[in-house]
Amino acid sequence: MSKQSLASFTKEHKLLLENQLEAFIERLHAPAHIKESMLYSLQAGGKRIRPLLLFATLKAFGLEPKMGLFPAAAIEMIHTYSLIHDDLPSMDDDDLRRGKPTNHKVFGEALAILAGDGLLTYSFQVLAEMPEEYASAETKLALISLLATAAGAEGMVGGQVADIEGEGKQLTLEEMEYIHLHKTGKLLVCSVMTGVTIAQASREQAVSLEKFAQHLGMAFQIRDDILDVEGNQDLIGKPLGSDIENSKSTYPLLLTMDGAKEAMQKHFEAAKYHLHATGLATQILEDIADLVVAREF
Repeated sequence: MSKQSLASFTKEHKLLLENQLEAFIERLHAPAHIKESMLYSLQAGGKRIRPLLLFATLKAFGLEPKMGLFPAAAIEMIHTYSLIHDDLPSMDDDDLRRGKPTNHKVFGEALAILAGDGLLTYSFQVLAEMPEEYASAETKLALISLLATAAGAEGMVGGQVADIEGEGKQLTLEEMEYIHLHKTGKLLVCSVMTGVTIAQASREQAVSLEKFAQHLGMAFQIRDDILDVEGNQDLIGKPLGSDIENSKSTYPLLLTMDGAKEAMQKHFEAAKYHLHATGLATQILEDIADLVVAREF
Protein backbone atom coordinates (compact mmCIF):
# COMPACT_ATOMS: atom_id res chain seq x y z
CA MET A 1 0.00 0.00 0.00
CA SER A 2 1.36 3.42 -0.97
CA LYS A 3 1.91 6.02 1.70
CA GLN A 4 -0.87 8.53 2.12
CA SER A 5 0.20 12.11 1.45
CA LEU A 6 -0.31 14.76 4.11
CA ALA A 7 -2.52 16.70 1.68
CA SER A 8 -4.98 13.83 1.22
CA PHE A 9 -4.82 12.93 4.93
CA THR A 10 -5.59 16.55 5.86
CA LYS A 11 -8.42 16.91 3.36
CA GLU A 12 -10.07 13.65 4.48
CA HIS A 13 -9.79 14.27 8.20
CA LYS A 14 -10.65 17.98 8.15
CA LEU A 15 -13.87 17.17 6.29
CA LEU A 16 -14.66 14.44 8.81
CA LEU A 17 -14.01 16.80 11.73
CA GLU A 18 -15.83 19.80 10.31
CA ASN A 19 -18.96 17.80 9.52
CA GLN A 20 -18.93 16.45 13.07
CA LEU A 21 -18.41 19.89 14.61
CA GLU A 22 -21.40 21.25 12.72
CA ALA A 23 -23.52 18.26 13.76
CA PHE A 24 -22.54 18.75 17.41
CA ILE A 25 -23.62 22.41 17.39
CA GLU A 26 -26.81 21.74 15.41
CA ARG A 27 -28.04 19.22 17.96
CA LEU A 28 -27.74 21.64 20.90
CA HIS A 29 -31.02 22.68 22.52
CA ALA A 30 -29.90 26.28 22.94
CA PRO A 31 -30.80 29.79 21.72
CA ALA A 32 -30.15 30.22 18.00
CA HIS A 33 -27.80 33.19 18.48
CA ILE A 34 -25.38 31.34 20.76
CA LYS A 35 -25.28 28.39 18.35
CA GLU A 36 -24.65 30.79 15.46
CA SER A 37 -21.82 32.50 17.35
CA MET A 38 -20.19 29.20 18.34
CA LEU A 39 -20.41 27.84 14.81
CA TYR A 40 -19.12 31.10 13.29
CA SER A 41 -15.75 30.68 15.00
CA LEU A 42 -15.62 26.91 14.60
CA GLN A 43 -16.08 27.37 10.85
CA ALA A 44 -13.58 30.24 10.53
CA GLY A 45 -11.06 27.86 8.98
CA GLY A 46 -7.57 27.31 10.30
CA LYS A 47 -5.02 24.55 10.06
CA ARG A 48 -6.76 22.11 12.46
CA ILE A 49 -3.27 21.10 13.63
CA ARG A 50 -4.48 19.73 16.96
CA PRO A 51 -7.14 17.35 15.60
CA LEU A 52 -4.75 16.32 12.81
CA LEU A 53 -2.10 15.44 15.40
CA LEU A 54 -4.65 13.27 17.19
CA PHE A 55 -5.75 11.52 13.99
CA ALA A 56 -2.12 11.04 12.90
CA THR A 57 -1.21 9.54 16.28
CA LEU A 58 -4.04 7.03 15.94
CA LYS A 59 -2.86 6.24 12.40
CA ALA A 60 0.65 5.57 13.74
CA PHE A 61 -0.90 2.83 15.90
CA GLY A 62 -2.97 1.51 12.99
CA LEU A 63 -6.29 2.71 14.46
CA GLU A 64 -9.30 4.17 12.64
CA PRO A 65 -9.84 7.97 12.79
CA LYS A 66 -13.44 7.54 13.97
CA MET A 67 -12.04 6.41 17.33
CA GLY A 68 -10.69 9.93 17.84
CA LEU A 69 -13.49 11.97 16.31
CA PHE A 70 -15.22 12.97 19.57
CA PRO A 71 -12.01 14.01 21.39
CA ALA A 72 -10.73 15.76 18.23
CA ALA A 73 -13.91 17.84 18.17
CA ALA A 74 -13.60 18.54 21.91
CA ILE A 75 -10.01 19.74 21.53
CA GLU A 76 -10.94 21.99 18.61
CA MET A 77 -13.77 23.46 20.69
CA ILE A 78 -11.30 24.30 23.45
CA HIS A 79 -8.88 25.84 20.96
CA THR A 80 -11.65 27.89 19.33
CA TYR A 81 -12.99 29.18 22.66
CA SER A 82 -9.48 30.34 23.54
CA LEU A 83 -9.22 32.27 20.27
CA ILE A 84 -12.60 33.96 20.80
CA HIS A 85 -11.52 35.11 24.26
CA ASP A 86 -7.98 36.06 23.14
CA ASP A 87 -9.45 38.42 20.55
CA LEU A 88 -11.60 40.32 23.07
CA PRO A 89 -10.84 44.00 23.83
CA SER A 90 -9.75 43.06 27.35
CA MET A 91 -7.18 40.62 25.94
CA ASP A 92 -5.46 41.11 22.55
CA ASP A 93 -8.20 43.36 21.12
CA ASP A 94 -8.07 41.97 17.57
CA ASP A 95 -10.50 42.90 14.81
CA LEU A 96 -9.59 40.06 12.43
CA ARG A 97 -9.06 36.33 12.82
CA ARG A 98 -8.11 34.29 9.73
CA GLY A 99 -9.17 37.15 7.50
CA LYS A 100 -12.66 37.44 8.99
CA PRO A 101 -14.05 39.81 11.64
CA THR A 102 -13.49 38.40 15.11
CA ASN A 103 -16.45 36.94 16.99
CA HIS A 104 -17.09 39.96 19.20
CA LYS A 105 -17.05 42.27 16.16
CA VAL A 106 -19.92 40.27 14.67
CA PHE A 107 -21.93 39.21 17.71
CA GLY A 108 -20.88 41.69 20.40
CA GLU A 109 -18.69 41.14 23.45
CA ALA A 110 -21.29 39.52 25.68
CA LEU A 111 -22.30 36.86 23.17
CA ALA A 112 -18.67 36.24 22.20
CA ILE A 113 -17.77 35.57 25.84
CA LEU A 114 -20.75 33.25 26.19
CA ALA A 115 -19.93 31.46 22.92
CA GLY A 116 -16.45 30.77 24.31
CA ASP A 117 -17.95 29.57 27.58
CA GLY A 118 -20.34 27.35 25.65
CA LEU A 119 -17.57 25.74 23.61
CA LEU A 120 -15.42 25.21 26.70
CA THR A 121 -18.10 23.41 28.67
CA TYR A 122 -19.55 21.53 25.68
CA SER A 123 -16.14 20.01 24.96
CA PHE A 124 -16.33 17.96 28.15
CA GLN A 125 -19.88 16.88 27.42
CA VAL A 126 -18.71 15.66 24.01
CA LEU A 127 -15.93 13.62 25.64
CA ALA A 128 -18.32 12.15 28.19
CA GLU A 129 -20.64 11.07 25.36
CA MET A 130 -17.89 9.31 23.41
CA PRO A 131 -19.29 5.92 22.25
CA GLU A 132 -18.36 2.95 24.42
CA GLU A 133 -17.10 1.08 21.35
CA TYR A 134 -14.28 3.65 21.05
CA ALA A 135 -13.45 4.21 24.71
CA SER A 136 -14.32 2.58 28.00
CA ALA A 137 -15.60 4.66 30.93
CA GLU A 138 -12.09 4.53 32.40
CA THR A 139 -10.53 5.79 29.15
CA LYS A 140 -13.10 8.60 28.85
CA LEU A 141 -12.32 9.71 32.39
CA ALA A 142 -8.61 9.76 31.54
CA LEU A 143 -9.29 11.83 28.42
CA ILE A 144 -11.44 14.32 30.34
CA SER A 145 -8.72 14.73 32.95
CA LEU A 146 -6.06 15.12 30.26
CA LEU A 147 -7.97 17.86 28.45
CA ALA A 148 -8.98 19.70 31.63
CA THR A 149 -5.37 19.83 32.82
CA ALA A 150 -4.08 21.00 29.44
CA ALA A 151 -6.74 23.71 29.10
CA GLY A 152 -6.90 25.01 32.66
CA ALA A 153 -4.76 26.94 35.11
CA GLU A 154 -1.97 24.34 34.92
CA GLY A 155 -1.96 24.60 31.14
CA MET A 156 -3.31 27.02 28.55
CA VAL A 157 -5.02 29.44 30.97
CA GLY A 158 -1.92 29.59 33.17
CA GLY A 159 0.21 30.31 30.11
CA GLN A 160 -2.17 33.08 29.06
CA VAL A 161 -1.95 34.67 32.52
CA ALA A 162 1.86 34.60 32.41
CA ASP A 163 1.71 36.10 28.91
CA ILE A 164 -0.46 39.00 30.10
CA GLU A 165 1.71 39.60 33.15
CA GLY A 166 4.79 39.63 30.91
CA GLU A 167 3.54 42.44 28.68
CA GLY A 168 5.80 45.47 28.73
CA LYS A 169 8.64 43.46 30.31
CA GLN A 170 11.76 41.90 28.82
CA LEU A 171 11.32 38.27 29.78
CA THR A 172 14.10 35.74 30.12
CA LEU A 173 14.24 32.76 27.79
CA GLU A 174 13.09 30.53 30.66
CA GLU A 175 10.07 32.76 31.36
CA MET A 176 9.13 32.86 27.69
CA GLU A 177 9.44 29.08 27.36
CA TYR A 178 7.08 28.68 30.31
CA ILE A 179 4.49 30.83 28.54
CA HIS A 180 4.75 28.96 25.26
CA LEU A 181 4.91 25.48 26.78
CA HIS A 182 1.65 26.24 28.58
CA LYS A 183 -0.26 28.69 26.38
CA THR A 184 0.35 26.81 23.12
CA GLY A 185 2.24 23.63 23.89
CA LYS A 186 -0.06 21.96 26.43
CA LEU A 187 -2.98 21.61 24.02
CA LEU A 188 -0.71 20.30 21.26
CA VAL A 189 0.72 17.76 23.69
CA CYS A 190 -2.82 16.88 24.80
CA SER A 191 -3.77 16.15 21.18
CA VAL A 192 -0.99 13.61 20.79
CA MET A 193 -1.43 12.12 24.26
CA THR A 194 -5.16 11.69 23.63
CA GLY A 195 -4.23 9.41 20.76
CA VAL A 196 -1.70 7.66 22.98
CA THR A 197 -4.38 7.09 25.64
CA ILE A 198 -6.94 5.72 23.18
CA ALA A 199 -4.29 3.42 21.67
CA GLN A 200 -3.16 2.22 25.11
CA ALA A 201 0.47 2.74 24.10
CA SER A 202 3.41 1.33 25.99
CA ARG A 203 5.12 3.57 28.55
CA GLU A 204 8.16 3.95 26.28
CA GLN A 205 6.03 4.99 23.32
CA ALA A 206 4.06 7.40 25.49
CA VAL A 207 7.22 9.09 26.79
CA SER A 208 8.69 9.49 23.29
CA LEU A 209 5.46 10.85 21.82
CA GLU A 210 5.02 13.31 24.68
CA LYS A 211 8.55 14.65 24.13
CA PHE A 212 7.88 14.85 20.39
CA ALA A 213 4.77 16.94 21.06
CA GLN A 214 6.53 19.22 23.55
CA HIS A 215 9.30 20.09 21.08
CA LEU A 216 6.78 20.47 18.27
CA GLY A 217 4.79 22.90 20.41
CA MET A 218 7.87 25.04 20.97
CA ALA A 219 8.74 25.00 17.26
CA PHE A 220 5.12 25.96 16.48
CA GLN A 221 5.20 29.00 18.77
CA ILE A 222 8.61 30.19 17.58
CA ARG A 223 7.33 29.98 14.00
CA ASP A 224 4.34 32.10 15.08
CA ASP A 225 6.70 34.73 16.50
CA ILE A 226 8.70 34.73 13.28
CA LEU A 227 5.60 35.08 11.11
CA ASP A 228 4.38 38.01 13.22
CA VAL A 229 7.47 39.87 11.99
CA GLU A 230 8.08 38.66 8.46
CA GLY A 231 4.93 36.79 7.45
CA ASN A 232 2.44 37.53 4.69
CA GLN A 233 -0.44 39.49 6.20
CA ASP A 234 -2.91 38.28 3.57
CA LEU A 235 -2.08 34.64 4.33
CA ILE A 236 -2.06 35.09 8.11
CA GLY A 237 -5.41 36.87 8.04
CA LYS A 238 -4.63 39.61 10.56
CA PRO A 239 -2.20 42.54 10.80
CA LEU A 240 1.46 41.77 11.46
CA GLY A 241 3.33 43.14 14.45
CA SER A 242 0.57 42.51 17.00
CA ASP A 243 3.08 41.08 19.49
CA ILE A 244 5.20 44.24 19.34
CA GLU A 245 2.08 46.42 19.52
CA ASN A 246 0.99 44.55 22.67
CA SER A 247 4.50 44.90 24.18
CA LYS A 248 5.08 41.15 24.27
CA SER A 249 8.44 39.42 24.42
CA THR A 250 9.11 37.20 21.41
CA TYR A 251 11.87 34.89 20.27
CA PRO A 252 13.09 37.24 17.51
CA LEU A 253 13.29 40.11 20.03
CA LEU A 254 15.14 38.00 22.59
CA LEU A 255 17.36 35.90 20.31
CA THR A 256 17.40 37.96 17.06
CA MET A 257 15.64 36.60 13.98
CA ASP A 258 18.52 34.27 13.11
CA GLY A 259 18.64 33.02 16.69
CA ALA A 260 14.88 32.37 16.69
CA LYS A 261 15.14 30.37 13.47
CA GLU A 262 18.01 28.36 14.94
CA ALA A 263 16.01 27.63 18.11
CA MET A 264 13.03 26.53 16.02
CA GLN A 265 15.24 24.17 14.02
CA LYS A 266 16.65 22.62 17.20
CA HIS A 267 13.17 21.91 18.55
CA PHE A 268 12.14 20.54 15.17
CA GLU A 269 15.09 18.14 15.07
CA ALA A 270 14.45 17.04 18.66
CA ALA A 271 10.79 16.39 17.80
CA LYS A 272 11.82 14.19 14.86
CA TYR A 273 14.35 12.33 17.05
CA HIS A 274 11.74 11.37 19.64
CA LEU A 275 9.27 10.42 16.93
CA HIS A 276 11.72 7.99 15.37
CA ALA A 277 12.32 6.42 18.79
CA THR A 278 8.73 5.13 18.89
CA GLY A 279 9.24 2.53 16.18
CA LEU A 280 5.73 3.31 14.88
CA ALA A 281 4.43 4.25 11.43
CA THR A 282 4.88 7.97 12.01
CA GLN A 283 5.14 9.38 8.46
CA ILE A 284 2.08 11.63 8.78
CA LEU A 285 3.26 12.93 12.16
CA GLU A 286 6.63 13.70 10.56
CA ASP A 287 4.90 15.49 7.70
CA ILE A 288 2.91 17.59 10.18
CA ALA A 289 6.16 18.53 11.94
CA ASP A 290 7.59 19.59 8.55
CA LEU A 291 4.48 21.68 7.94
CA VAL A 292 4.72 23.42 11.32
CA VAL A 293 8.18 24.83 10.64
CA ALA A 294 7.58 25.63 6.96
CA ARG A 295 4.08 27.15 7.21
CA GLU A 296 3.37 30.67 6.02
CA PHE A 297 0.26 31.26 8.20
